[in-house]
Amino acid sequence: MLGAASPPSYDLMVRGGTIVDGSGGAPFTGDVAVRGGRIVAVAPHLAGRAARTIDALGLAVAPGFINMLSWADEPLIADGAAESDIRQGVTLEVFGEGWSNAPINQRGADYLRKNQGDIRYPVTWRSLDQYFAAMEKRGIAPNIASFVGATTVRIDVLGQDDVQPAPAQLAAMQRLVREGMNQGAMGLGSSLIYAPASYAGTPELVALATASARCGGMYISHLRNESDRLLEAVDELVTIARESGGPAEIYHLKQAGRGNWNKLDAVIARVEAARAAGVRITADMYNYTAGATGLDAAMPTWVQAGGYDKWRARLLDPAIRARVLKEMRGKPDGWESLLYQAGSPDKVLLLGFKNPKLKPLTGKTLAEVARIRGKSAEETAIDLVVEDGSRVGTAYFLMDEKNVARQTALPWVSFGSDAGALAPRGVFLLSSTHPRAYGNVARLLGRYVRDEKTTTLADAVRRLSAFPAANLGIRDRGMVRAGMRADLAIFDPATIADHATYEKPQQFATGMRYVAVNGRLVLDDGRMTAARPGRAVRGPGWKKCKV
Repeated sequence: MLGAASPPSYDLMVRGGTIVDGSGGAPFTGDVAVRGGRIVAVAPHLAGRAARTIDALGLAVAPGFINMLSWADEPLIADGAAESDIRQGVTLEVFGEGWSNAPINQRGADYLRKNQGDIRYPVTWRSLDQYFAAMEKRGIAPNIASFVGATTVRIDVLGQDDVQPAPAQLAAMQRLVREGMNQGAMGLGSSLIYAPASYAGTPELVALATASARCGGMYISHLRNESDRLLEAVDELVTIARESGGPAEIYHLKQAGRGNWNKLDAVIARVEAARAAGVRITADMYNYTAGATGLDAAMPTWVQAGGYDKWRARLLDPAIRARVLKEMRGKPDGWESLLYQAGSPDKVLLLGFKNPKLKPLTGKTLAEVARIRGKSAEETAIDLVVEDGSRVGTAYFLMDEKNVARQTALPWVSFGSDAGALAPRGVFLLSSTHPRAYGNVARLLGRYVRDEKTTTLADAVRRLSAFPAANLGIRDRGMVRAGMRADLAIFDPATIADHATYEKPQQFATGMRYVAVNGRLVLDDGRMTAARPGRAVRGPGWKKCKV
């Protein structure tokens, strides 16, 4: 008919899918239209044409997922793809568990360079703005965000020794936090079992978290203890939140060591009491019974003061070595030993070495290497740290499967892999990894949601998207709703599954069909594309926080 309006034209149309919109409400069948990187319409049926149309019949159409604890920063420098996460629908990688790429001074830059492993790169940035710009220029598939690392701030101002800040030094640390917040950080992140972070007292953390909170940020923490003093560590986090005036989140909620598996009820009670009192406490988790860190988590933090070189020198001193061995063999007093909590060196898996001569030991347990060398597990751990020039990547089997399953249903828990985003090729094959790098989200949606029914698909998607987005203060992502950025995860709920194991961790998850980041497909019918539309996602203090 003459004069009739042309039907709307879109960049992308997703038709006939089961829309799980991130709200936690009942899924519904409908169409989603995308134009200019945003969702512009969601309805049972949309008229019009698109440059690309996806038939989503039988598939779930969800908001892109948020990885609340990601170590994809170095893998993204290596290839920009974050493929193991993209293949699970992750569209936002959040960095900053204690260590962050910025803000840094020369000392911080030297620390980043010195601690690089298989992936080597120049540290050309100092501010968070510069870091984000460098990553966007490099070209990345997912979006990225970051907390300001409390450890990074401490190293910038105090170095790595066991010292306490003078008032002027604490003020300088707070300025660095505000600088990061003004450039888009999400808040302040800490990791309190590791040196030099472990040297920070509660008042220092309150001061830094206050600087973050006044800029709209949250405090997020690897607790000071996740085992014998877990409840006291939760209390410290609640205190920091209350006294700083901001919300707080527990990184990778767990109860480490068989003797602590019965503490989940008490942790839940503490968190929910704080929430009822108006202190916003949340948590995230990975969906496995083993954690992954380094052999530093098997040794007292006093011996690590000053950084790796001083740590190594102390381990070579016979008298200090004897003291360290004695402490490693007993029940930890004032520090947390993951070797002790694992209960046996057979439950300690070696994942990554820097020294090429040691790489053949990758995939063996600490017990196996100790038997090969004819030494105790504790002596072997010390020797490996000395010989490798690093803390040695390590997995510790610590948690109870029943507790993991129960946590997947907690309404205030989101999800983070605590791992890199990798691919079984190139530089990523030089070391092993934890299976969570390839399967954390797929394991949730397959094993726990579909098979064990610990929670519903709608609520799992909510806690992968809208819930963490709200916690981070992100207003334009996390929902399949008109006006939102077009980050989408389209998958088959009947087949999505993880395949990575501890023995063979470098195996992609399956079942994710399409992933869009800012409206562009980075996964198309199960195949990675060359698109690199990822951008920095800024926090609530961006350009608003007084430095």
